Amino acid sequence: MDLSENPQDVEFRLEVRQFLATHMPAALRAKGFALQKPDKNDLVSWQRILFEKGWGAPAWSKEFGGTGWSVNQQLIFEEETFLNGGPRYVPQINMIGPVLQRFGTKAQQDRFLPRLIKLEDWWCQGYSEPGAGSDLTSLRTQARRDGDHYVVTGQKIWTSTAHWADWMFALVRTSNEGKAAAGISFLLIDMKSPGIRVNAIKGIDGAGTLAEVFLDEVRVPCENLVHEENQGWTVAKYLLGFERSGQAALGQCKFFLELLRMLANTPDGTGACMMQQQGFQQKFAEAEISVMAHEWTLLRMLSSTAAGPQFSMLKNCGALLQQQLSKLMLECSNTPTSGESKTKNGSQDIQLPDSAAIAKNYLDFRKVTIFAGTTEIQKNIIAKSLLGTPSN
Repeated sequence: MDLSENPQDVEFRLEVRQFLATHMPAALRAKGFALQKPDKNDLVSWQRILFEKGWGAPAWSKEFGGTGWSVNQQLIFEEETFLNGGPRYVPQINMIGPVLQRFGTKAQQDRFLPRLIKLEDWWCQGYSEPGAGSDLTSLRTQARRDGDHYVVTGQKIWTSTAHWADWMFALVRTSNEGKAAAGISFLLIDMKSPGIRVNAIKGIDGAGTLAEVFLDEVRVPCENLVHEENQGWTVAKYLLGFERSGQAALGQCKFFLELLRMLANTPDGTGACMMQQQGFQQKFAEAEISVMAHEWTLLRMLSSTAAGPQFSMLKNCGALLQQQLSKLMLECSNTPTSGESKTKNGSQDIQLPDSAAIAKNYLDFRKVTIFAGTTEIQKNIIAKSLLGTPSN
């Protein structure tokens, strides 16, 4: 199998590099290399720049304002953005966007998609609950029908950026009959609705992007039901496929590898550097080989039409690689010059992250083997697929 880029992809990569070099805000690039999280204003401003270029939604079809890019082009853009210190796409764009294009009514598409692509509306994902994380079909948030509304009561947790959000796409229980997955529906909920309370949760890294959401008799118009009542699990599985394929995180892994290379080659107060240590050289080489293998596996899977547990495999590999690389960066974080040294990224001068930022990044990336389905759940999905055992 030939996994090399064709001439069109090579030309596209050069176009992306030139665009990023001239249009990415310097402050946003600096935050990326310093391992500082962008705030909401950073992400909205960057999304508007991409929208003006016509690059606001790589995974969307042109019919809905997307780029119509091939999978290879999407990967190239993601990789080049990360390597330039940029943020990943706001996940909701490539989650609720494709869902509405596949399952939404014409009215829902016309109402929400044009605002989503410009981030005029910010969305959060109302899936996990206390006692219903990995086993999502055990969720208990209830939605009872009352005329032309659903009345929603329950709690969601680990809801990323819920305190920023204008809307939530949520899984709710509309029936207790039959199998657990059979009574779930998919609703779009206005976060300004009476009865909604959001509490921010500080993460282990000290950041406050997580939240819990309480819903008390929240009235949601029936027109905000996506697909059919009690058929929300079909929608949820479709969305999770986009989420988990994104969690292959190849661009993030390549960025971490490059940043690790810079840190390991930065001299300490004695003039020595980590890359001169034979033991560390071996660790770096193993990490570099693992990233290369992950890339080839991703390309091979994306070029195949065979059904299987690809998303789960890619998610697991990407998560473990991110944790491995963040741990190796931690080994490089105790030099006296950490956070003071500058290096080159192409023609750009960049400031390397300090020890505190590297430590926070390491702690933060413990989460990647938990969200979007824990590693253990993904292994179950893989096993069931390979052994022919049906799953929910």
